[in-house]
Amino acid sequence: MAVSKILKGTMLLTGATFLSKFLGMIYTIPFNEMVGETGGALLYYAYTPYNILISISTLGVPLAVSKFVSKYNAIGDYETGRKMYQSGLGLMGITGVIAFLLLYFSADLVAPWVKGDSQKGNSIEDIGMVIQMVSFALLVIPGMSLTRGFFQGYESMEPTAFSQVIEQIVRIIFLLTGTYLVMKYYNDIPLAVGFASFAAFIGAIASAIVLYVFWRRKKASLDEMLAQQQTSSNIPMKDLYKELLAYAGPFVLVGVATPIYQLVDMLTFNRAMSAAGLGSISEISLSAMNLYGHKLVIIPVTLATGLSLALLPAITKSYTNGAQKQLFHQINQSLQIIILIILPAAVGMSILSNAAYATFYGFENMEITGRLLAWYAPVALFFALFTVTSSILQGINKQRFAVVSLGAGLFLKITLNIPFILLFGAKGAIFGTGLAVGTAVILNLIKISRAASFPLKQIMKRSMLMGILTIIMVLVVMLVRWILALAGLQYDDGRMSAIAVLFISAGTGAVVYLGLAYQTTLLERVLGNRIKVLDRFLKRS
Repeated sequence: MAVSKILKGTMLLTGATFLSKFLGMIYTIPFNEMVGETGGALLYYAYTPYNILISISTLGVPLAVSKFVSKYNAIGDYETGRKMYQSGLGLMGITGVIAFLLLYFSADLVAPWVKGDSQKGNSIEDIGMVIQMVSFALLVIPGMSLTRGFFQGYESMEPTAFSQVIEQIVRIIFLLTGTYLVMKYYNDIPLAVGFASFAAFIGAIASAIVLYVFWRRKKASLDEMLAQQQTSSNIPMKDLYKELLAYAGPFVLVGVATPIYQLVDMLTFNRAMSAAGLGSISEISLSAMNLYGHKLVIIPVTLATGLSLALLPAITKSYTNGAQKQLFHQINQSLQIIILIILPAAVGMSILSNAAYATFYGFENMEITGRLLAWYAPVALFFALFTVTSSILQGINKQRFAVVSLGAGLFLKITLNIPFILLFGAKGAIFGTGLAVGTAVILNLIKISRAASFPLKQIMKRSMLMGILTIIMVLVVMLVRWILALAGLQYDDGRMSAIAVLFISAGTGAVVYLGLAYQTTLLERVLGNRIKVLDRFLKRS
């Protein structure tokens, strides 16, 4: 019964996260229509430091609190978890205020660095304004995130799932409404993006209200558990915080990895592009990669990492119990799920990049945007593998190594970003990110292999098979695209043509890939009995 409850909660949370990310992609379509790539770059400038400060201000505490509360609840000590939650709310309030003040008052200092030497695009004043507008959300989010973690410690995923989705819906409604009204009556892109940035605060307030409603509903049962408690640890708060922060460290690193790579781009990209004589297309390129393009590639990443990270508690248990065979199977499965889903999705998006970008964001600057998406899509695989390998390191109690791998990747990104942009133009930033994150992934895999005596043979063999199936899929997609062109249907004939080319080509490729993966028993070996339902519709030859 307990396992069923945990599985149900995990699937609910994965579904909510996926829906939230999907909504986060969909809103960029009308947003792009209203403010274009220049407005998109401005929103990216606001959200990049904001996302980093969210991770830092929460100190990784929400997920750590979940682990902490779960641990003490398991021994019947409900008081310790409640005490930590109440104390943690005060801590999150302090860190939230500090993060807000830091971001708000540093905006005018950061903006000139972001702007660089280019005379085109957004002004320094506009960049500073949108950063200040988004900073207000930091007052609410740390405490809200801690509350989500507290509920998860009781294996109650509904508050997190519902508050996450409501936060996104309210944020998007406010964002699109505000942007539309400003553009209609004032035609002022910076002001519109300022309202779009402030939407993060409105969404956070909505989420906090949802969590308060859940707290009121569940308080009686939580108090009843507290009243029936028979075990008390009586650990000093100082020692509790030491334990909590020991749990929290790895979660900070995983959460901050992607934003910190984007921060390097934010601070160096425009200057390097100006130095390369490409300042006129700098902000168009930056938003095409790190805002609009990133929104497209993050969807398969979210789905795959959600399925993969569901195995993390089992990995931790197997390692603790010394069940090596089971541990190897679980690590293999978590890594193979990522490659199985994201490799074909990323390669397919790369092949169909022009049709994909045109479908969602239109044809403006297509000679720049579509090509950049083609280069950026494969990097999604590295981002997902870094998240999962860092979590596996935590499961085998080697979480500190994530500092080393992230540091090595960040060093490469900082060192190579400007030279690569000068050599290759805008896509040089993508090469820098790919090399940096790829290096961090390789270091994590080596550490996992050595620390857990984990053999990499199976993952390499299965990856080769997935690669072969992906190549076959690509050939089929290219053939379908050629046939459509012969029939007079090409992506650049208009928005509807782009949609048709994308969905016919991608749909055919997906069917071929999944069909081959099923026939070769790859799906069953990676996903286990979860694909038995396909036996009703398919029959292996």
